[in-house]
Amino acid sequence: MSAKGKEKLVLIDSNALVHRAFHALPPLTSPKGVVINAVFGFSSVLIKMIKEIKPDYIVATFDLAGPTFRHEQFEQYKAKRVKAPQELYDQIPLVKEVLEGFGIPIFTKQGYEADDLIGTIATRMKQEANIQTIIATGDLDTLQLVESDHVVIFTLRKGVQDTMIYDEKAVRERYGLNPDQLADYRGLKGDPSDNIPGVPGIGEITGAKLIQEYGSLEELYENLDKLPEKLKEKLEANKDQAFFSKQLSVIVTDLEVDFSLAGAKWRDHADVPTLEKLFTGFGFKSLIKRLGEIDLGRQGTLLEESAPQTLEQRFADLGMQDIYEKLEKPLVPILEDMQRWGIKIDTKILEKLLVSTNKELEKLEKEIYRLSGVTFNINSPSQLGEVLFNKMGITGKVRKTGKGALSTAAPELEKLSEDNPIIEPILQYRELQKLKTTYIEPFPALVAADGRIHTTYNQTGTTTGRISSENPNLQNIPIRTELGQEFRKAFIAEDGYLLLSCDYSQIDLRVVAHIAKDEKMIAAFRSGEDIHTRTANVLNISRREAKALNFGIIYGMGAMGFARSAGVNRTQAREFIDAYLKEFKGVAAYMEATKRQAHRDGYVETLFGRRRVIPELSSTMPQVLAAGERMAINMPIQGTAADIMKLAMIQVHEYLQKNYSSDDARMLLQIHDELVFEVKQNLVPTLAPKLKEIMENVHKFGVPIVVDTKAGKNWQEMSPIQ
Repeated sequence: MSAKGKEKLVLIDSNALVHRAFHALPPLTSPKGVVINAVFGFSSVLIKMIKEIKPDYIVATFDLAGPTFRHEQFEQYKAKRVKAPQELYDQIPLVKEVLEGFGIPIFTKQGYEADDLIGTIATRMKQEANIQTIIATGDLDTLQLVESDHVVIFTLRKGVQDTMIYDEKAVRERYGLNPDQLADYRGLKGDPSDNIPGVPGIGEITGAKLIQEYGSLEELYENLDKLPEKLKEKLEANKDQAFFSKQLSVIVTDLEVDFSLAGAKWRDHADVPTLEKLFTGFGFKSLIKRLGEIDLGRQGTLLEESAPQTLEQRFADLGMQDIYEKLEKPLVPILEDMQRWGIKIDTKILEKLLVSTNKELEKLEKEIYRLSGVTFNINSPSQLGEVLFNKMGITGKVRKTGKGALSTAAPELEKLSEDNPIIEPILQYRELQKLKTTYIEPFPALVAADGRIHTTYNQTGTTTGRISSENPNLQNIPIRTELGQEFRKAFIAEDGYLLLSCDYSQIDLRVVAHIAKDEKMIAAFRSGEDIHTRTANVLNISRREAKALNFGIIYGMGAMGFARSAGVNRTQAREFIDAYLKEFKGVAAYMEATKRQAHRDGYVETLFGRRRVIPELSSTMPQVLAAGERMAINMPIQGTAADIMKLAMIQVHEYLQKNYSSDDARMLLQIHDELVFEVKQNLVPTLAPKLKEIMENVHKFGVPIVVDTKAGKNWQEMSPIQ
């Protein structure tokens, strides 16, 4: 395998590796008695693969339950395959947890197999001269995708430690065939494991010999007269079956998949502490040690490292001692306290919300059926497409899926909403269904015996330094929709207490004004003027468009992104952006200066010295390079805002410890730019202004930093504190 100078993308055929690991290892159990042999084997192979291949990007693919298009074509497809024990299937969610810990995105697609997702991504990547794709799998169905050094296969030979690489040469050595001839070969010999019939009586040797001699199934059947009579009769009698078997064997390579290299850059998202916690729970002591085998010379912020001594040294090596000593180290016990306290949940509100959500879904369902004139499964893309495009005859510029059908993805349907009244209720139905299944239904199960939710905070989970949370992820609770607002009512204070919210107002934009030294933006903030209204008035646009511009610019949003966000066309979007940068010259100068500095140094820093290395800036691929420049512009802003929040949490915690007991007041949640406290009701008028003062003065800026304070019995119904 020769790929000198190329970046490496690994595509994991997860189901195949899980099956191989399950059958290769004895039934190991965790300390709690759960069978985890497949998880151990999969994790072991993953670590070995990362150590040996040193990939820049990794993606995992999984099969989904239910029939695929191959089952629709051939009812007996895989029918003879013996169903694996339930202990294997029970381990798949645990394998997904491991992948998430490694920062590896997971791809699935209903109606298709993992091989088809792999084939699509691998084929797409062949166009990128600087990328080599390595398919990690436990079987050899994907060998047909091998091409030169663009695509190779990393597979298990025996057990879970004996591995090998298949390139074109290795494929020819084993089969005497080129990779693109393997589907023809399977058309003849079939595949018993998948119940693909092939031609009865033709095995591996004869099948390989025939394809070697004639090149393809088509050429073979053009030359049947040259074959011995007995062989000719077999082939003639099973011609349709041979071509059908080849068709079943061909991997799909043109699916609609939302894949990006930036999202697959696993080192930016890997979370070693979470992996150590997982592996400890599983009893994988040897794998915890082997985590050190991974190259962890990782790019990006280095807060994901596990051992605190290690952490201190790594920060010292990067000249980030202050960040470690002043922010990250003192924050650990604070987050531990917050996790221990949790926040009280009113499960009755969640029950009522589920009932009302189901009623609204039922109402939307009836409206959709009325407008379409037919009853169907709205959650099924194929049925929805059949109704919209065939029965109702709706037309428009909509992309096609891998099967050639018109897409029913939300962005595509939005293009059709203006002239077709059925589209809006469909989009509402989907959004409501997603909120129901993501938050409302699963949330009660996460409430502990004390009636409180105890999320897990990760101070090292993002490249900007922002705190993330999981089980549940409180950062993603919807707040802009009516349903999201109702959901927040379930977060309540104990009797005798109120929830107190201290929320930084437009902190990212204030940081921009300070860092960019933009005179007009600074003047607006100093005068107390609403920055979105100011931008709207100056550029003669709506406040909604101005808000999208103000935030979009600092996130590196281009014309296409802004057009989608603000609901304007691309020409208007470009004109608005140009006008904005002409008006706010300091912001424009900051963006250009930051890009130049990042290209020169290879990294950017926050105001407080938190550093992020950006390897994308050295890429020869335009889209990767552009993503790197967006990161360079955005990170100093978001990272500085994150640092401000961490400083505020530390100073607030010190004040509370010195002046109050935890029975009086405790910090519970950190969500985006907001801190939520649980405070004795009679102390709120005294404490709120003091916390506001602390948070507004953690650092001296060229613009005023403003904190809005509110209090109430629940997280939604809160009144401002003057």
